[in-house]
Amino acid sequence: MSTVKYRETIWSDVFAGNQHTSNCLRPAVLGAENALELDLKRRQRVVWRIDGGGGSDDHIRWLLSRGYQVMVKGASNRRAEALSRQVTRWDTYRDAWLGQVDSTIDFGRPVQVIVKKRPKKDGFCHSYYVSTLKMPSKGTLMAKYDDRGGAEVEQFRNDKSGLHLAARRKRRFPAQKALILLTDLAHNLLADFHHTVLSDAKFAGFGPKRMVRDLLAIPGMLTFEGTQLKRIDLLESHPHAKSMLICLKKHDWGE
Repeated sequence: MSTVKYRETIWSDVFAGNQHTSNCLRPAVLGAENALELDLKRRQRVVWRIDGGGGSDDHIRWLLSRGYQVMVKGASNRRAEALSRQVTRWDTYRDAWLGQVDSTIDFGRPVQVIVKKRPKKDGFCHSYYVSTLKMPSKGTLMAKYDDRGGAEVEQFRNDKSGLHLAARRKRRFPAQKALILLTDLAHNLLADFHHTVLSDAKFAGFGPKRMVRDLLAIPGMLTFEGTQLKRIDLLESHPHAKSMLICLKKHDWGE
């Protein structure tokens, strides 16, 4: 789980390969609550956008009972088909159609239910979405759901290439878990470095791979007085050395 703007990991854990997403949701939510210190007032401003793996009625009720906003894809295909028969108006949305119906389930708080119809070879497939968000249209609401998934791009894919996560495997489960958490630590150190040093420089578009390969590998020397960094020297012939020094000088490394 990560935030896109700052690129840091909020919470991570490792589960057995046969563990279903539905069993991982509550630990993830509670882990995020602890990391971000989310009291009830703050939870009311947090939106969980979750795919069908975590879209059971019990999970939705549990999230709503804790004060969160939700945009969740329902887990029941049978219910999606039943709800589609209640739609009286379909509006186009990209390659599909959207309709709105009343909720047939009491979730303890008011919700909107959007049904999506998408063509397939022998007819249509249907899905439904439960949300507490107030949006100007069904399409805007669905676009908000479709905009989720930053973690897959910002962390998993980048960490596999930049931190060689995919190339490292441990035989024992605790060892693999420790490796994942150490990778998270490295990921967050790089995220902080990017945000504080590189975000307004020519290297702002660099991901973990280019940061490690092209910037952190620049030969150089650090000079300390006690525990305080006093001087940074980089190999002048390196193509990024001059620009990197400009970035580093903007940051107070003595704090």
